[in-house]
Amino acid sequence: MRLVVVGGVAAGLSAASRARRLDPSLEIVVLEKGARISYGACGLPYLIEGQVRSIDELTVYTPAFFEKDRDIRIRTGCEVTAVQHGRREVLLRSGERVRYDRLVWAAGARPVLPFTGANVFCLHTDWDAQRLLDFLRDRQPRTAAVVGGGYIGLEMATALRARGLAVSVHHDATTLLNREDDWLTKRVAGRLARCRIELHLNTRVASADSLGADLVLVAAGLKANAELLADAGADLGRTGALRVDERLETTLGGVFAAGDCAEALHIVTGRPAWIPLGTTANKMGRIAGANAAGARERFEGIAGTSIVRIGGLAVAATGLSSQQARREGFSPVEVVVEARERPKYFHGCKVAIQLVADRSSRRLLGAAILGDEGVAGRINVVATALAARMRADSLASLDLSYAPPYGPATDPLLTAAQQLARVLD
Repeated sequence: MRLVVVGGVAAGLSAASRARRLDPSLEIVVLEKGARISYGACGLPYLIEGQVRSIDELTVYTPAFFEKDRDIRIRTGCEVTAVQHGRREVLLRSGERVRYDRLVWAAGARPVLPFTGANVFCLHTDWDAQRLLDFLRDRQPRTAAVVGGGYIGLEMATALRARGLAVSVHHDATTLLNREDDWLTKRVAGRLARCRIELHLNTRVASADSLGADLVLVAAGLKANAELLADAGADLGRTGALRVDERLETTLGGVFAAGDCAEALHIVTGRPAWIPLGTTANKMGRIAGANAAGARERFEGIAGTSIVRIGGLAVAATGLSSQQARREGFSPVEVVVEARERPKYFHGCKVAIQLVADRSSRRLLGAAILGDEGVAGRINVVATALAARMRADSLASLDLSYAPPYGPATDPLLTAAQQLARVLD
């Protein structure tokens, strides 16, 4: 039986590898339209900043590794232009037809580009990064405008500022990082100001010329690469990405979808959501690959847990903000607590923690944590609490570790949870 996987980065290679482990007899073919597979796209902003020396350092595995060690055939430069599910074939741009018995669609997403130009860039693939690096080297721009206030936009604003450019950020909403949270936006705006990065909120950019910058970086969002499967008969969900069941199978039998092209169940709302993240893609790929190989595994869902570094400030979030929770039918209550990450005599930095819970059930709904240290570990605790459907009281009573070099006797997360429980009483 032949399994064809479309997409050779996070979700696709996770799917192919898991399918191989479960069924050594499968013929597995991965089709990747680019020239490179298995690279850490999330590291591209740090490549631009100079913390990563070359794109090659971001490469995890080569095609030769997959073919020799895992018996998975990798074909790069193969762009799929159509799916003919009735014939169990995908059509390549070259005109070749590739037969499949099972198909994993891991085609990802593509950047939304409202305008183009010789000095306009996005940062989605290795090719995008190389083009931008060449421009920075050859043209030596002095000013940059970033369009978009999401993760990539703010990471790139930091990266370009670190290279010495004067940077401005232009965002068409009033809040940053898709969080709909004035508190978080105010904190991030303060850090951008400290880095001398101009921030323009609620600003729609019509053209690159209107920005007057030497370099324009567009990070205005993504669109799921779902159209080809939709044309073949697969249903799209409410988000515009592919609708899948708990086994990540689309409405086309034997066709699975994983990663940025597909929806996933949100563990807080219980509804499908589309939150394109590399961690989600890897996990979905494993389940899709297992089920394409004949398993019966269930994808448990996502909370949208993320963390980003902005001018040295770690900004992490999971679950829902108060605004998002209210829109989903909850009655949210939130608290914001500032506390030292370590005891004062250990020169601990301050961390700011926002917790959100539902008033009637006391169930935790989400969190945002900002600080210079210790943020990743604490947001992961809250993500675990969301998966366990914990109430604020349960979070407040967790037995967390303590030693002065690592944290105070009462962790700031517990302090926030205790305050939240009091507000709910």
